[in-house]
Amino acid sequence: MNYQERLLRVIPGGAHTYSRGFDQFPSNAPQILARGKGAHVFDAEGNRFLDYGMALRAVHIGYAEEEIDAAAIAQIQNGNNLTRPSLIELEAAELLVDLIDSVDMVKFTKNGSTSVSAAVKLARAYTGRDLVARCAEHPFFSYDDWFIGSTPLTRGIPQDTIEKTKLFRYNDLASLEALVAEFPGRIACVVLEPVTTEEPCDDFLHRVQALCRRHGMVLILDEMITGFRWHLKGAQHLYGLEPDLCTFGKAMANGFSVSCVAGRREIMELGAIEFEGRERLFLLSTTHGAEMAGLGAFVAAMAFMRRHDVVAHLWDYGRRLMDAMQAAAARHGVADRFKVGGFPCSPYYLTLDDTGAASLPLRTLYAQEMVRNGVLMPWIALSWRHGDAELAFTEQALDATFAVYSRALEEGVDKYLEGPAIKPVFRKFN
Repeated sequence: MNYQERLLRVIPGGAHTYSRGFDQFPSNAPQILARGKGAHVFDAEGNRFLDYGMALRAVHIGYAEEEIDAAAIAQIQNGNNLTRPSLIELEAAELLVDLIDSVDMVKFTKNGSTSVSAAVKLARAYTGRDLVARCAEHPFFSYDDWFIGSTPLTRGIPQDTIEKTKLFRYNDLASLEALVAEFPGRIACVVLEPVTTEEPCDDFLHRVQALCRRHGMVLILDEMITGFRWHLKGAQHLYGLEPDLCTFGKAMANGFSVSCVAGRREIMELGAIEFEGRERLFLLSTTHGAEMAGLGAFVAAMAFMRRHDVVAHLWDYGRRLMDAMQAAAARHGVADRFKVGGFPCSPYYLTLDDTGAASLPLRTLYAQEMVRNGVLMPWIALSWRHGDAELAFTEQALDATFAVYSRALEEGVDKYLEGPAIKPVFRKFN
């Protein structure tokens, strides 16, 4: 029995995140990983791969970074999880409040889904409204029903829950205004990422913020990916936004499990207990939400980022990588069928068929050939440990990959594809 069969036998989907599932990778990708170091991962047989997945963007400094690991280990040796709030819990909370301009209070938890769902609950309690408006282009906010019910995967979700989440489009204020007009006085919150692959146009983000304030809707900014990448203070600082609530995760603690919901005191205080006679909101109550190892890693990661200016490195390396990818595609005559875009700190690539539409078979072929040449690139997530040597190695892999990619465009992708094509995560049927 191989690793994939063993995984599927004991874990639904074979992994604990659908993005890690076998259907998201080419057939020659390692089925299981044993460890990571720096910008590299190693499979069970010891084969080494330069990694651009970086633990689904959770590792932004480098795997097994000694300074950060040591901080986590020190907290483990302090007990890791105590009967009352811990010193590191207070230090981490004060650090985040001091760091993020819009934040007065913070509640830590272990994953982004929990944080965003907590923000939605706070917004509903604060406004007394029931509907959620969420951005259609932003791929994932939570595994909870309020979000998943707005995707094709509605099995097991009550119809009235599905109907309570409405979609608007990024850079299309009119689509959000139409929801406000259709459901007057019913939208509790607007949930979106500040930016993903598309630059905000026509002052879109500030106009959304103004619309929320005008109609009493809570603005929830999901900074799971943008936080600590676009700017140490988040993309909200870069764009001059003041969200009511914001959520962070991913790059908070270099792979340790830390996430949070944070924001304005008058909203966050709905989860408080010190105001006698006030109706309570049961916000987050998680035994492991303030686990000391992760919070120690968060504090150490922020210190490391300041000292080494990690954000500037991500932007610089990303620019060089994007240039290298575009140059390699041009050299092999496939620049019209392979595109690189996004922001240098978080680039993306597209594989296009002859009509200009995204092609999953071609994406699979690209990923397959990169794996063959020692690079795991299901998407592009950068770290501080991606440096000159890693870029040179990537350039070699790109040349070899695009040589095959070019032939496949001429002779047919099926001739070169070794297994099934990657599938969308949000699909109705397996």
